[in-house]
Amino acid sequence: MIKFLKKLFGDDNEKEIKRMMKYVEKINLLEAEMHKLSDVSLAGKTEVFRRRLEKGETIDEILPEAFAVVREASRRVLGMRHFDVQLLGGVTLHEGNIAEMRTGEGKTLVGTLATYLNALPGKGVHVVTVNDYLAKRDSEWMGKVYRFLGLSVGLIVHGLDFVDRKQAYYADITYGTNNEFGFDYLRDNMVIYPEQMVQRPLNYAIVDEVDSILIDEARTPLIISGPGEKSTELYHVLARIVPKLKEVEDYTIDEKARTVAPTESGIAKAEKLLGISNLYDSENIEMSHHFNQALRARGLMKRDRDYVVKDGEVVIVDEFTGRLMFGRRYSDGLHQSIEAKEGVKVERESQTLASITFQNYFRMYNKLSGMTGTAKTEESEFRKIYNLDVITIPTNKAVSRQDLPDIIYKNTRAKYRAVVESITERHAKGQPLLVGTTSIVQSEELSHLLKQKGVPHNVLNAKYHEMEAQIISQAGQMGAVTIATNMAGRGTDIVLGEGVAELGGLHIIGTERHESRRIDNQLRGRAGRQGDPGSSHFYLSLEDDLMRLFGSDNIATIMEKLGMGEDEPIEHSLITRSIEQAQKKVEGRNFDIRKHVLEYDDVMNQQRMVIYGQRRQILMGESMRENIFHMVEKLIDRGMTLFADEKVYSEEWDYQGLVEYCEEIFAPAGQLKADELAKFSREELREELLRVATVSYDGREALFGTDNMREMEKVVMLKVVDSKWMEHLDAMDTLREGISLRSYGQRDPLIEYKIEAYDMFQQLIEIIQEDIAKYIYRVNIVSQPEDRLQQAHAVHGEEEEEVPKVKQPIVNKEHTGRNELCTCGSGKKYKKCCGANQ
Repeated sequence: MIKFLKKLFGDDNEKEIKRMMKYVEKINLLEAEMHKLSDVSLAGKTEVFRRRLEKGETIDEILPEAFAVVREASRRVLGMRHFDVQLLGGVTLHEGNIAEMRTGEGKTLVGTLATYLNALPGKGVHVVTVNDYLAKRDSEWMGKVYRFLGLSVGLIVHGLDFVDRKQAYYADITYGTNNEFGFDYLRDNMVIYPEQMVQRPLNYAIVDEVDSILIDEARTPLIISGPGEKSTELYHVLARIVPKLKEVEDYTIDEKARTVAPTESGIAKAEKLLGISNLYDSENIEMSHHFNQALRARGLMKRDRDYVVKDGEVVIVDEFTGRLMFGRRYSDGLHQSIEAKEGVKVERESQTLASITFQNYFRMYNKLSGMTGTAKTEESEFRKIYNLDVITIPTNKAVSRQDLPDIIYKNTRAKYRAVVESITERHAKGQPLLVGTTSIVQSEELSHLLKQKGVPHNVLNAKYHEMEAQIISQAGQMGAVTIATNMAGRGTDIVLGEGVAELGGLHIIGTERHESRRIDNQLRGRAGRQGDPGSSHFYLSLEDDLMRLFGSDNIATIMEKLGMGEDEPIEHSLITRSIEQAQKKVEGRNFDIRKHVLEYDDVMNQQRMVIYGQRRQILMGESMRENIFHMVEKLIDRGMTLFADEKVYSEEWDYQGLVEYCEEIFAPAGQLKADELAKFSREELREELLRVATVSYDGREALFGTDNMREMEKVVMLKVVDSKWMEHLDAMDTLREGISLRSYGQRDPLIEYKIEAYDMFQQLIEIIQEDIAKYIYRVNIVSQPEDRLQQAHAVHGEEEEEVPKVKQPIVNKEHTGRNELCTCGSGKKYKKCCGANQ
């Protein structure tokens, strides 16, 4: 039906390519003209373009000339001339879409076209990569073109100091990783002075490996965290208890849903071992949560698949790229549960200070685009979440890779025997092979079998992370055998060695289908670069996770009916299609999960935008006096409603209560007297309270000086906003954890969440206003201790990183705040120590 409709109405992708070819024709007509220019004249085009933009021309209008200039500059500086299909990719990026280009088609060079054009207005362009290595490589490599044309290039990598970081953001073009850009955005919304901010407004971003960053990485949020206070002993206790429980009898594992649930028997055993009567009593909420996480750590999280233990630390393995994710931590106590299970040091949980999802971060850019070799399978998600269309760019040379139908065996043993036999045969002829596995265990098992056969080979997995680029770059040489755990986002081309093309080019072997078709396509895409010959073949078994959980029943029945032996495979295109259908189901389910997470985060994001917006106003404003008086007026009106309600006779007004209320916020002790206030009408009473508030404020300003008062207003407001926002984040997390239970009462949890979140946010605003007014009338300026930003950490899915130190004045309050360190010196927060009973 789809083929019929495409024939009838035409393919949308083809229409887009045809439309963009008009740009390509114009660029090609300018090539000879650009070729004649001297280096100085060619570089001078940048200033010419900028003057034309200042006079009212648009970047769309100068696109052909600008692209022609970049093409010629690249030819001179790098010795690389953009192909026509690369020009199509550049137009796609400029128009705010995703360019899907096969591996080896030169996406890095494609990015220079849209990057240069969009950098001309001077508002900054961010080129986002998946790791520091690629960011550094591309900024130096492609940076030669930009610098030749007179543009500045910045690089944002981990560990950069404040001055260099800010300078990099103010360059015309800035390269960096998604994590670094996101963390800097959050840190900018925690500073006390405007000059401590490093980013400019988010203008335009080109995201390389866009599917990896905007889909795979987007499952976990960016989090700025500080040190927590909870003890880690409970994790050790549960790590000793959980191994005593038996799977099926005491807990069940749902691998499809990735969940573990205790049975009645398991709960009873746990209660007995813990010495408690009811694990799910309200007083045992924390214990029951940690019990569930300990079960999950034991039942679902597998060593050398989901994580490795390296130098006494639990390090997560990225399931999509096979890379070690140093510093990243599972959230919600799961990482601590794994640490306790593995017997390594259990790190304390951290407190969230600020967070944002990648979806909501990247949607803040005025224009967003991306490029990858595999995006079409996720097009609906890109469109719904980011409003991005995927345009498939034709290859420069026809693809000659042969993709063989999947071959399936009864069990893993037979599959590996067949894989080793195929490798041995092809290696004997000298043909290079790239073998893709889905876990470290698989790669090491296969390596062991090849050693027994005497086949020399290289292994690339999370344990050999450091040699990644070198191993991959040599994978196309004569006789090379390379085993790699996942191939997403490697960023290194495999160039064929001499004589390899005659042997059939690089041969790809997949030892298991991934639940995402994109990852399989990325592995396949390593062969057949730029028209090179190549082939790919996936070997599967009924015991593979995807087959076992989603698609093996019918195939197993066929194999049984045919009476097929262990080493007899089925190889047919129908098998391949049925497996791809299973993958589509899993992809659809995963999209629903990500969409569900985003729906909840969108609620949080609306609140975040309000808080961060107010924060920016405070930072950039000259004087906050008027804002603070507006808050004081609101508080006075609230006090009037509480103690002198106009609906109540004046004889019944609580004047003493009103005096105490005002003294708690702004009035000096003894300034207001209940018997004197009783003489005023309600309007006169309000005017008197405002007068006292104004006189008291003026007195403090005279005491400290105008400049100090303006400074103190900002510091107090920012401190209160940050403190209360942190508490609100914790409260929202708690709400989110329990809201799903509302579905048992036939209520939509998302709607309930929105309603309660709105109420909580209104309360937050009221509390912020009240605390600002209270503190501004009581603070004193003292010497400067450490700022909390010095202790904060940046986290992506709980990935910790030191935040640059900054200097700032702080305030000394007559009353210690609930979230501040207790003055007794215990090291605990006041509310958890001497203030516990208040």
